[in-house]
Amino acid sequence: MASDLVCPDCDAVYEAGPDEPWRCGCGHALEFVDRPYPEGHPRPLSSLDTSRGLWTFFEFLPIEEHVTFHEGFTPLVDAPEWNADFKLEYVFPSGSFKDRGATTTLSRAVELGVEKVIEDSSGNAGAAIATYAARAGLPADIYVPEDVKQSKLMAIQRVDARPVRVPGSREDVTAACVDAVEGVRAATGNQNGAAADREGSDGHPTPADGHPDAPYQTGRGWYASHAWNPAFYAGTMTFAFEIAAQREWSAPDALVLPIGHGTLFLGAYRGFDLLREAGITDTIPRLLGVQSVGYDPIVTVVDGDRVVEEGESEASIADGIQIREPARGSQIVEAIEATDGTAIGLGDGAVENALDRLHRGGFYVEPTTAVAPAALAHLRELGHLDEDEDVVVPLTGSGLKTM
Repeated sequence: MASDLVCPDCDAVYEAGPDEPWRCGCGHALEFVDRPYPEGHPRPLSSLDTSRGLWTFFEFLPIEEHVTFHEGFTPLVDAPEWNADFKLEYVFPSGSFKDRGATTTLSRAVELGVEKVIEDSSGNAGAAIATYAARAGLPADIYVPEDVKQSKLMAIQRVDARPVRVPGSREDVTAACVDAVEGVRAATGNQNGAAADREGSDGHPTPADGHPDAPYQTGRGWYASHAWNPAFYAGTMTFAFEIAAQREWSAPDALVLPIGHGTLFLGAYRGFDLLREAGITDTIPRLLGVQSVGYDPIVTVVDGDRVVEEGESEASIADGIQIREPARGSQIVEAIEATDGTAIGLGDGAVENALDRLHRGGFYVEPTTAVAPAALAHLRELGHLDEDEDVVVPLTGSGLKTM
C-alpha cells in the first residue's frame, strides 16, 4: 500500500492517491508518513546482489519498484590529484544523478495510478522524468527554459514527452508549470517547443477552493517535481546508501555537493541520517554545499564565503543550479547546521578552470558538474576542509549534454 503524506510543519496528513496534493495547504513541502529501514547488520558489498541497482536498498524506501532500468551503484573512484573520491553520477541512463529520483518518482506515479506527469526543469531533471515516464508508458509535459540546451531538449523530445519552453527566468518556468498543474490557465506547447502562455502569473500557486488553508490539488497532471515531490528525495538518498556500502558501511568525513534546489544535497543528508538511525553507520558526513554567485541564497543565510574574480557579480556557466529560491531552502540550511557544514559561492573563473582539469583527467562532464570539484581547493584554503580529511564529491552530469 502506498505511503500517505504528512506535513512536518503543521502535522496535516494526506491520503495517498492520484489526486494527492503536491504540497500542504500551509505551503510547506510534504514528506512520507512511512520511514522504513531494515533491522540488523547489513551484508558486505561483496555479498550483496546489486543487479537491481539502487533498488537493492528497497528496505529503506517507502515506494515499491515499478519503473526502473536497474540504475544505480555508480562507480566510486579515487581521484588522488584532487585529494578526494569522485562518485560518477553522470553514468546513469539519462546522463545525470536525477535518474535516482526519476525511478522512485515514476514508480510512485504508477503505484498511485497517475495518468500523466508534469515537471519543470533546467534540463537534466526534465530529461530524467521524461525518460522514466516513457519507460512507464505515461505521457509527460516538461517545462523548460526557452534557452534550454539543445541536447537536453532532444532528450525530452525523443522519448515522446512534450517540452514546453517558457521565456524568462528559471522561476518563470516553475510558475508556468505550477499554473498548468493547478489548472489556473491552459498552457500551450508542442513537440517543437512552443512557448507557454505565462500572462499574469505571479509565480505562486493558489489553493484549489480559494481558502488560504486548503491543500494545493493537482489539476492537469501529477506534479513529478524534483524540488517538491518527496518521492524524488527517496531516490536521491540512495546516493548515501551506495557510498556507505562501497566503503564497507562507513561514512566519509565530508561531502562536497552542488546546491540548486538541493535534491542531491538533501538526499545525501537524509540517507546518512537514516543509516545512523538504523545503527548502520555512526556518523553523518559534514555537508559542504556549493552555489553559483548570484544564485546563492543558502550562502547568504549561513554567512558563507564567496570566491569571485574582480568585477564578477553573477556566474553563468553552471546553468543547472541557477536557482534563487530553493523549494526546500530551510531544510538545506538545517542539514548544513546539523552536520557542522557550510556553503560557499563560486564565480565562473574557478568553475571553468576545474572543468578543463576534469576533462583532461578523463572525466567528461558538463559545466555544472565542475562546481563541486572547483570548491575543493577553496574549502581547504578557507579552513573548512583539512587536507587529510576523507571527502567524496559527486560528478553529477555528462558532458554529452552540453551541446
